[in-house]
Amino acid sequence: MTGISKDIITHKLGIDRSIKPIHQKRRKFAPERNAIIQEEVERLLRAGMIREVKYPKWLANVVVVQKKNGKWRVCVDFTDLNKACPKDPFPLPHIDSMMDATAGHELLTFMDASSGFQQIQMEPSDQEDTAFMTPTGLYCYIAMPFGLRNAGATYQRLVNMMFKDQIGKTMEVYIDDMVECHYPRRSRETTSSRYDQRGKVSKMVSQCGCCPKEKRKVEGMCRLH
Repeated sequence: MTGISKDIITHKLGIDRSIKPIHQKRRKFAPERNAIIQEEVERLLRAGMIREVKYPKWLANVVVVQKKNGKWRVCVDFTDLNKACPKDPFPLPHIDSMMDATAGHELLTFMDASSGFQQIQMEPSDQEDTAFMTPTGLYCYIAMPFGLRNAGATYQRLVNMMFKDQIGKTMEVYIDDMVECHYPRRSRETTSSRYDQRGKVSKMVSQCGCCPKEKRKVEGMCRLH
């Protein structure tokens, strides 16, 4: 799989090994749900995000949830595993502080990383503890999946490291949502300097194996009271 190099960061579970591992009771799905699950498994296998596993200590069920757009999302129920993992106290930004930091800029660009969480790899020794069952087999994650207790903290740690020179100046980042701030009022920022800034951000993101996608631009941002 492509994505963030293991030399930069991996996601570690930090499981309390004194807690007895749990195999969840297998859930049954209707045939159409089984087809959705199998399609997602095949996609993840092709992408190198999961692999087959034998004799896992922890084993979870998959959950199929319908999204607002009518499509289906396949997740894993990590409830039991998460209870055995201590909370990562790495600080997340305060939303109010981020709003204050972006106020007074004439243009904001909102971005997020394409499949951002799954750009980060699991710590190899923890991969098999993410095992889940499907109608056709047992698999575990190579990439960091959604639903793990400290996944957000791991991602925030990564972006803080990547954008340490930009955060608080020309960027604000909350987990996988990024805001670029352009044209501060009373500044002489030029079009060329804006593109220089965008180029630096894109280069750093690509060097770490991520692919940012622009969500929207907002002009005339002001602080809300």
